[in-house]
Amino acid sequence: MRNRLRLHPGFTTVAVMAPPVRYCIPGERLCNLEEGSPGSGTYTRHGYIFSSLAGCLTKSSENGALPVVSVMRETESQLLPDVGTIVTCKVSSINSRFAKVHILYVGSTPLKNSFRGTIRKEDVRATEKDKVEIYKSFRPGDIVLAKVISLGDAQSNYLLTTAENELGVVVAHSESGVQMVPISWCEMQCPKTHTKEFRKVARVQPEFLQT
Repeated sequence: MRNRLRLHPGFTTVAVMAPPVRYCIPGERLCNLEEGSPGSGTYTRHGYIFSSLAGCLTKSSENGALPVVSVMRETESQLLPDVGTIVTCKVSSINSRFAKVHILYVGSTPLKNSFRGTIRKEDVRATEKDKVEIYKSFRPGDIVLAKVISLGDAQSNYLLTTAENELGVVVAHSESGVQMVPISWCEMQCPKTHTKEFRKVARVQPEFLQT
């Protein structure tokens, strides 16, 4: 068995002997050019495909053609919200106890797949928590900056907080569909109709502004 591993470092042995996910390091030989064609994160030399970065090995094949061999950075393939990180999310629904959101960015990095999050009533702001009303803090469609306070998984939501001055609603639209401007920490106004609406407004820091 040991000889087999030495003699066959390519995909055949990996598929039989290893889990589906294979991690590569820069310069690692992946296979020869008869077994696959080079994709992103790879280079060729002397008839072999090598990894040009550290990450996960992927293979994709269409219509019986040679599989395209690529290496994806681990941060790209497995970027997850972590406790204490600032995330950008979009409010999907609200009720009297919490707001449900979809997490779209971790820091300034967009996620390929959004994660579900929850902002509970008691986590909206740091003061007068007992007076918080969700519908006066968020509305569906709002873009919110929040901080992760508890991890979730595929079945449950991440718990988020906006209980800091820099966290809260950064983009909101009025009932007439116009983007509102903040006029205080708890109100935004429609520049077209001048209607005011309640929000938990963020004091946005430049590094978190998404263009």
